[in-house]
Amino acid sequence: MNTENEILTANEMAKTRIHFTENFLLNPTNPITINLIGAGGTGSQMLTTLARMSHALTELNHAGFSVRLWDDDVITRANLGRQLFAESELGLKKSVALINRTNRFFGTNWKAETVKFERNHLNNLPENASANIFISCVDSVKSRFEIAEILKSLSNSGYYSNRSRYWLDFGNSQFSGQVLLSTVGTIRQPDSEKYETVENLPFVTEEFGELLKQSETEDDTPSCSLAEALEKQDLFINSVLAQMGSSLLWNLFRNGMTENRGFFLNLKSFQSQPIRL
Repeated sequence: MNTENEILTANEMAKTRIHFTENFLLNPTNPITINLIGAGGTGSQMLTTLARMSHALTELNHAGFSVRLWDDDVITRANLGRQLFAESELGLKKSVALINRTNRFFGTNWKAETVKFERNHLNNLPENASANIFISCVDSVKSRFEIAEILKSLSNSGYYSNRSRYWLDFGNSQFSGQVLLSTVGTIRQPDSEKYETVENLPFVTEEFGELLKQSETEDDTPSCSLAEALEKQDLFINSVLAQMGSSLLWNLFRNGMTENRGFFLNLKSFQSQPIRL
């Protein structure tokens, strides 16, 4: 016969692990600030989904988003087709072309940064580095570790309304990829009898740091043509990741909670595996 303690333990084990969205993000006075880092295959797709999401949120009486896009790269012919750029934009900075187009289409006033999101030669943080949410769509492992260090520096600085809350990281190879949500520090959770609440979601660099280092490839040279680019990343891997990752972010705002902090995706086998809390 089970004792009372054993029954309580069983009930606790049966609880679903849930992370409740930081309350400030659900009903803000001003738009939520987002740093979107990387304007390539995934970043260019993410900017459009963020604009759609922001529009939908404002229609639901939310303040929406204010996005700053970071990328120092220039549009080349190899980018056409796989990334969201037109021939008329060749030679322009990726971040400028995308932000100008988005602002014209959606009536936003979002900003472009034509530099990398990294410390400068004096080891100072980037200007305008603070934001509520960080979304990284970068190619290199080194960039992820740099972002992680900057986030740690920002975690206890700034006013409450501009404090960093979440980091959503996108990564992919030719046919597969992953998206992982992290908290910047801890997010205070409400008391719950129904759920086991989770206040801290580790950085991708903390949880999968060794795997990231092992997966780093030596060939980071730019592609000279679309055909060559498709040998590194398939045509639809970036857009599928962007859509699914945006759905995770949308649920944080729409439902105020999540029981998944990301997913693994294999587009070749059409398989997706959620990453539970």
